[in-house]
Amino acid sequence: MVHIRDVWINWFEGEENGYNVCEFFEWRKDDKIELLDQVVIIRVTSKLFDYIENNLAELPEELLNDVYQQSYQRKNNQRLQLDYCFIATDGEKVLAVDTLGYQTPIRKSRLMPRQESIVTELALNELTKNYYVEYIDAPREYHILSPDPQLMSGLIRKERQLKQLLFMILDQLYSTNNVAQVRYWYTEWLPNNYEMIQQMSFEEAWHGLFDEVKHGWSPQHYHLCERMIKGQPFFEKIWELQHHESVK
Repeated sequence: MVHIRDVWINWFEGEENGYNVCEFFEWRKDDKIELLDQVVIIRVTSKLFDYIENNLAELPEELLNDVYQQSYQRKNNQRLQLDYCFIATDGEKVLAVDTLGYQTPIRKSRLMPRQESIVTELALNELTKNYYVEYIDAPREYHILSPDPQLMSGLIRKERQLKQLLFMILDQLYSTNNVAQVRYWYTEWLPNNYEMIQQMSFEEAWHGLFDEVKHGWSPQHYHLCERMIKGQPFFEKIWELQHHESVK
């Protein structure tokens, strides 16, 4: 197994969807960037790479055994050994992982482009390990709070995060079962359909609104989200946080 030295890492914790593990060009000044002194590289199948990137499920025991205590972090002039930290590549894509001692990929990070290239070059002569995962072929089930990657495709970091905030608000709206409220917001989105929307049941109006907003991101999405969070401190805080971070 090969290793790479001096790797800059930007951990995203508890992310089951790869689109929330931001690429290097989306890193922000106030992200907590760490230096890994040495990291082991493993070459895996594309199927297993996708499983690691887009799940928080248990990693193969054989993989964990292979990478055990082979990576080190540099912190305050100390070299700290990490139990299950590694860089996975399928020969094209690259992802750093740290389980924090558990069996699941709790922390994930992209790499700087130059270091990604080094990883793929180092892995060229490595055998692809065909680690066994019992549930690797089980289809992922996406939902409004863990959206399908297709709904996030093409969006930048701020757009993805605001869209997930909008989905959180819509999920809360569904829990209210308030037909007047959902008709109001659907009309805000499609004012020309006012009369038709007023005849809809709660389910029809909510699903109609969700189907309208779930694709893409536009100024109309932005303004709807901005209006829907008003008077809701938790959502307002998330909104302010996104704007504060994006201008740094």
